Amino acid sequence: MMKFRFRRQGTDPQREKIKQELFAFNKTVEHGFPHQPSALAFDPKLQLMAIGTKSGAIKVYGAPGVEFTGLHQDTMAVTQIHFLPGQGRLLSLLDDNSIHLWELMTRGPREVGGVKKEGQLSLQEVESYSLPGRPGIESCSATRVTVLLLLRSCDLLCIGTEGGGVYFLELPDLSLKDSQTLLQDQVMQSLPDDYRCGKSLGPVESLQEHPQQSGKILIGYSRGLVVLWDLSTRHAEQLFLGKQQLESLVWERSGNIFVSSHNDGGYSVWAVTNGNTYSHQPVSSSIPYGPFPCKAINKILWRTTQTGSPVLLYSGGMPRASYGDRHCLTIQQDKEHVTLDFTSRVIDFFTVHNTEQENEFDEPSALVVLLEEELVVIDLVTPGWPSLPTPYLAPLHSSAITCSFHVTSVPPKLWERLVNAGKAQQGRQHTHRSWPICGGKNLAPPAKQQELLLTGHEDGTVRFWDASGVALTPLYKLSTANVFHTDCDPCDDPQDPGDDPDMQQEEEWPPFRKVNIADEDQELGNYYKQTLNDERSDHLVDVSVVDLLQDREGFTWKGHDRLEPRLKPAPFPPGFQPLVLVQCMPPASVTAIALHAEWNLIAFGTSHGFGLFDYHRRNAVLARCTLHPNDSLAMEGPLSRVKSLKKSLRQSFRRIRKSRVSGKKRTITTPTSKVQEANAALAEQEDVAPVQRRIEPRSADDSLSGVVRCLCFADTFLRDGTNHGPTLWGGTNSGSVYAYALEVPGVGTGRVCERGGAGESSVCVEAVLGKEIQLMHRAPVVSISVLDGRGKPLPDPYEASQDLAIAPDMTNAHSVLIASEEQLKVFSLPKVSAKTKFKLTAHEGCRVRKVALVVFNSTAQEDYSEHTLVCLTNLGDMHLFNIPGLRPQVRYDCIRKEDISGIASCVFTKNGQGFYLISPSEYERFSLSAKVLTEPLCSVQLDRLLDSLATHTSTSPVNVETCFSPPDSVAFSPTGQTEDPQSTLSSPIMDTPLDSPLSCADLTLDTTGEITVEDVREFLTTVDEAENNLKNMKEEEGRSTGILIN
Repeated sequence: MMKFRFRRQGTDPQREKIKQELFAFNKTVEHGFPHQPSALAFDPKLQLMAIGTKSGAIKVYGAPGVEFTGLHQDTMAVTQIHFLPGQGRLLSLLDDNSIHLWELMTRGPREVGGVKKEGQLSLQEVESYSLPGRPGIESCSATRVTVLLLLRSCDLLCIGTEGGGVYFLELPDLSLKDSQTLLQDQVMQSLPDDYRCGKSLGPVESLQEHPQQSGKILIGYSRGLVVLWDLSTRHAEQLFLGKQQLESLVWERSGNIFVSSHNDGGYSVWAVTNGNTYSHQPVSSSIPYGPFPCKAINKILWRTTQTGSPVLLYSGGMPRASYGDRHCLTIQQDKEHVTLDFTSRVIDFFTVHNTEQENEFDEPSALVVLLEEELVVIDLVTPGWPSLPTPYLAPLHSSAITCSFHVTSVPPKLWERLVNAGKAQQGRQHTHRSWPICGGKNLAPPAKQQELLLTGHEDGTVRFWDASGVALTPLYKLSTANVFHTDCDPCDDPQDPGDDPDMQQEEEWPPFRKVNIADEDQELGNYYKQTLNDERSDHLVDVSVVDLLQDREGFTWKGHDRLEPRLKPAPFPPGFQPLVLVQCMPPASVTAIALHAEWNLIAFGTSHGFGLFDYHRRNAVLARCTLHPNDSLAMEGPLSRVKSLKKSLRQSFRRIRKSRVSGKKRTITTPTSKVQEANAALAEQEDVAPVQRRIEPRSADDSLSGVVRCLCFADTFLRDGTNHGPTLWGGTNSGSVYAYALEVPGVGTGRVCERGGAGESSVCVEAVLGKEIQLMHRAPVVSISVLDGRGKPLPDPYEASQDLAIAPDMTNAHSVLIASEEQLKVFSLPKVSAKTKFKLTAHEGCRVRKVALVVFNSTAQEDYSEHTLVCLTNLGDMHLFNIPGLRPQVRYDCIRKEDISGIASCVFTKNGQGFYLISPSEYERFSLSAKVLTEPLCSVQLDRLLDSLATHTSTSPVNVETCFSPPDSVAFSPTGQTEDPQSTLSSPIMDTPLDSPLSCADLTLDTTGEITVEDVREFLTTVDEAENNLKNMKEEEGRSTGILIN
């Protein structure tokens, strides 16, 4: 067997420098809502908000684009966070009873892609402290921290514990002041005898500083006792002898009264008077949702207003029997009473109000509620208390994300229409006041182009997100529920008065108001043609059914039936409105889809086959079944495939027995025997290619073999080498590739097609099978891309029609890049002969999961760029190859190999960035480009001098992840070379000679130990072409060919 090897040995220093200027891996920012939030804090001076999570992360947010992230060394839940107002410092309490001090610091300059970047602000841990146990007590529960209070002077931290003791730490060095420690025994001595009763006071539930007199704090114990303690004199000024279990305390601004909430669903108002040591009864008590037993009021706030009526806010307190499972927060002011009904548990909340001492009233302007699944902000100034749309922290996971797509450059007019459609969806439940959390200043330059991230969800919705900057902002939501008849039909009575919150307040008690409730649309496996309309419309949606099994006899579908479409006109709001509904038979999830707007064609694939639909003429062009003749399991539906464990085991043993018997009787040449021969040849050539792994063939008799994995349109050469035209390419799970030549009326003539009837063959789109390729290893085809005469990917149809991209080279021969799970391979067109390949599984032991063609721009020269193939494997690493040579460039570790959902959810952009899910509610954004980075760039005005991380001398262990300078940052830097002078780069339009040291083409075509003979069937060959092919094949006999034409 002949081996073709033209591999250059060693590395070229100039090429290595170019790589450094093109590629660099950075994890830049996290989009979405923090997973499993557990703590909340607000700095009223800096207008910054902090959220802690159960995984030990702390995320600080200000104005849109102002973000900081810190990560504790131990993966422990953050239970409390407290800001040191105005200082850029915060304290965190972890579940392991440790207290940590964090600061905003300036990091040193760093180098990315050969360009030095100035140091940025980042959140760093500087001190930590753990409260020691009490002498003589073995259990540490007595000193377990229950509550923290930071005094206004910011020099003393009060710590309440389960044992009832209060400890004090000096700040910022976190040193314990033993002389100030207050134990429960000291408080018990001040109590009257009838209140002691031999019972413990319980844990410290709340600590609150006097709003007017510094040095005085309220200490609330679980049993109900509240003590006004003077830190300077170390004695109790007043004791409030409550008898109901205490939950929380809050001061009124004047300091004359305070409010306590309790576990029976009530709250009490207590008066603070001079000269009265004991207070046995509160001024007033109330159980808002009584008289039946209610749940505890976990937290309560009392805010004064200039109108005279205070605003009372509290969470919980619902009647146990009827509404004990609701997650509610109540707002009361005078006769106004609203119970906010959320879809997830309330973690914590705060108000944005006046905090300066000279102000007489609180005057709350906004309520910020952290829920388990979302962040809700209520406008307390506007009548009716509407909610504010969030510019960030939007819940990505109101319904589980099933797919995603990124649009790099959106035209300004289309962007404006999308924004207007999104604003129309918000309705009267939202206000357009400014965002109250506005701290810091975003220094990032405006985005050069608008970017969209589209996410598809389980409930049948598609959500549009502004991904142009650091903040991922929701723009618009497309719903498909009203196309079908559903159990909960939104169109049967659109003016239902029950949806009116004002009517609900009059009719029911408590006066619930649903807030940010997730839609529950249900729909399965359908394709819609949507048109953007700025006006509301009532129309009937055309329905077409495409039977993918029309050319197969004997197949009977045993699964679920297709959804029933609505047969009468339905109302559609401004935005994308459906015109055509295409339903596949058998009904199954759509696994691949491709759209060509210039040809008015849509291609879609399922687990049974693929189809082509002309949405301009409303007719099906093609329906192709991809099932194996023996695939009976695929006809039973997705539920019955795993219906019986016993049946599955029986089938597995039968396959094993069948393979053993057939293996003994096999005497003819088969793909399996070819693999054995190839592996034997590989064993003989181990000294040549020791890193290659043996690849076992896959069975064709597989219930998933017919799944269509990818589809693409291309204007290329399929019939012959002189005439190009529209084509459709499709790849399946069994390694089959289908190429169809399309006859599209008007394409190439410069005229616009007019709608014609289905019977008019002169205007109908036709599809003719041109080639059918079967990869011998039957590895699933992940991606198919057509390359022009320069080896560049064909531009998008819209960009080509609007002259937004460089026109493709249609004079030289094209090629097609087919990426399977095991290898990457480039074939020439139209002959479909192998040009070059890279055997990823054989060399690296991994499988391809995602593939994208990306343009990388150089940091050294503005007009230099390279088209690169980016490949994500099942091990979570990124491999970058040049095209069409498929020569490896760099490799980066990006995602943990155990993170299967993260790998499956990864989506790439055209300029070298990407997104993947790190939790059900968060996207991690990363960049592979040395030039294109979307990362926070901001400043915060602090009341102290900024420390530099390089000069900080703290000895505490620090393990911090920050948004500004990620620890995962990797810039490609070759070893063993000196600094090269500035390289002179050629223009990307000019072709570089293959023998040039600047060439990134790989001329290696190694056929050792691998089956490279693919089964290709020609369906468009003329008689003359067939004779020429036969003549060429006779001339090439005796040589090892890359492909065999049948």
